Amino acid sequence: MTETTQKKVLITGGSGLIGSHLSQMLAGLGYQVAWLSRGGPAGNPYQTFQWDVDKREIDEAALEDLFAVVHLAGTGVADKRWTAERKREILESRTASTSLLVEKLSGLAKKPQVFVGASAIGYYGADTGDEWVDEASAPGSDFLATVVREWEAASSGIDSLGIRRVLVRVGVVLSDKGGALPEILAPLKKGFGAPLGTGRQWMSWIHIQDICRLMVEAIQNGEFKGVYNGVAPHPATNSEITKAAAKVLNKPLWMPPVPAFALKLALGEMSQIVLGGNKVSSARASSQGFQFEFTQLDGTLRDLLLR
Repeated sequence: MTETTQKKVLITGGSGLIGSHLSQMLAGLGYQVAWLSRGGPAGNPYQTFQWDVDKREIDEAALEDLFAVVHLAGTGVADKRWTAERKREILESRTASTSLLVEKLSGLAKKPQVFVGASAIGYYGADTGDEWVDEASAPGSDFLATVVREWEAASSGIDSLGIRRVLVRVGVVLSDKGGALPEILAPLKKGFGAPLGTGRQWMSWIHIQDICRLMVEAIQNGEFKGVYNGVAPHPATNSEITKAAAKVLNKPLWMPPVPAFALKLALGEMSQIVLGGNKVSSARASSQGFQFEFTQLDGTLRDLLLR
């Protein structure tokens, strides 16, 4: 029996891209992984407890003997066009669920040691140009930046509970199982791949393995506290990522860039996700001893696409 076998980690959003990969990683390390879910446990490989954010309810058994809580749940930002109602869902799915966790954790006699919350590099604003930004940089003022600020603020009560709080501002996660990469690859595989807009916008990417390893580090390393950018050390532009993917797949890249106006017509306000960008530093995580396994884009794409 390993030292971690007795340690229970409760994960919200466990069935998502990061959550499913992180759950496997933690289970492999000997942690007892449990999920908080809005639906039933059918088919879930981990012990699953129910919660209802609207009713402000969590199964009390989920909160017993916790070592860590990892909060990843939130309505998908790019799943649907941003109507007023959808924007409300995006915000409240994050803030209400976070405040519910804080409320329930505050009532525990035995509290977890660490709370790891997902956040996003959207904190810095839709487009910060060619300037490097880090955890101390000012927040943006657009919709997603506002969402992230309120999302992070909703967990601030954790600090007064004696629970170590770590927030990971997640970048563009590259995985062959979902996220941005399949969206980039789909037109390439059909021979229609092209940069978006100018193609010069920065994409601060990270391999799925490394974002999960960073969250494990946040759980295990008592020196980790506060905000960390979950991005690889070397961001790339949209054009560079598109060209690198085409090269790995041995596909031609002859189409002209997709015009910004066409994306704005198709996506509305949500187009800022693909037309904007951030050049985000990961130096803080590195300075505290975290070592990225995937630092270069070409090697990352080969690992994901040629396995």
